[in-house]
Order: sequence, then structure tokens, then C-alpha cells
Amino acid sequence: MNKGVYLALLSIGLAQGVKIPIHYVKKKEWRPDLFFGTGGMPSSHSAGVSTLTTYIALQRGLPTFDFALSLVYGLIVMYDAQGVRRQTGELTLKVNTMNDLIEKIHKEESMEFKQEAPKKLKEVLGHQPEEVVGGAVLGVLVGVIGHLFTKKDRKLSKFKLRF
Repeated sequence: MNKGVYLALLSIGLAQGVKIPIHYVKKKEWRPDLFFGTGGMPSSHSAGVSTLTTYIALQRGLPTFDFALSLVYGLIVMYDAQGVRRQTGELTLKVNTMNDLIEKIHKEESMEFKQEAPKKLKEVLGHQPEEVVGGAVLGVLVGVIGHLFTKKDRKLSKFKLRF
């Protein structure tokens, strides 16, 4: 596996981990389960693709096919994270609200109606634009730092080969 993949996975893990203290500061609620959840600040999708794209740009250069492919893929992922997935989350909120209303109506009826209660759908699926930007900033930072460490590794390996 190459260092770009390692850095992207590290960035995704960092983004997921940072969600816990950010949520705590905002809501005063400790939720370690957010590490495995979707949505929230920062977007781990954006962080991962931004790290990979930044690392490729710094290692291989902007006019390469690798960079172009990573950039286009990353933009699609970030657009999807804040567009389609966020809309799905908003629709889910409405469906869950409708289920609550139906339950309330059934409780007020005089006849008995037995039905298994539907499971609530997960409401936080996508990201707000600022969450995507936050993930992208984190990703660029991890990509730059990863590139700088890789440059040091290259210099050290060249030095070792001489002696």
C-alpha cells in the first residue's frame, strides 16, 4: 500500500475522532459512538479525499493524471456528502416525524390496531457545507504534513544509500 492511502485513512480516522470533542463542546454531551457514525463536523469523506488529493499534488505535481483523477473524484465525494446525502437526511427527518404523527393518531383511536412500530431511520447522514469545508481543511493539513514527512524519509534513505 502507498503512503497516500495510509494518510487518507489516517485523515478519515482523525476526522471521526475529532467529532467527539466538537460535539461535546457544542452540546455538552459526551458521545463516543460518533466515531462510528455518519455526518457531523468535520466530514471524514472530505478529509480523506482532500488528504489524498493534496498528497498527490505535492508528490507528483498538478499536471499529472493522478492529481486530475483524485481531484475530480474528491469533488464528487464532497458534493455528494453535502448534497445528496444531506437531502436524504432531511427527508428521513420528515419520515420519522410522520411516523410519530401516525402513532399519535392511532393512540387516539378507539379501535385496537396492532402493528410493529417501524424503526426510526438514521437522521444524520450528510453534511452541512461548513462540515465539508472543515473536513477539506483537515485533509489538506494532513496531506501537507504527510508530504513533508515523506520528503524527510526520502532524504534519509538517499543518505543511507551513500554510506
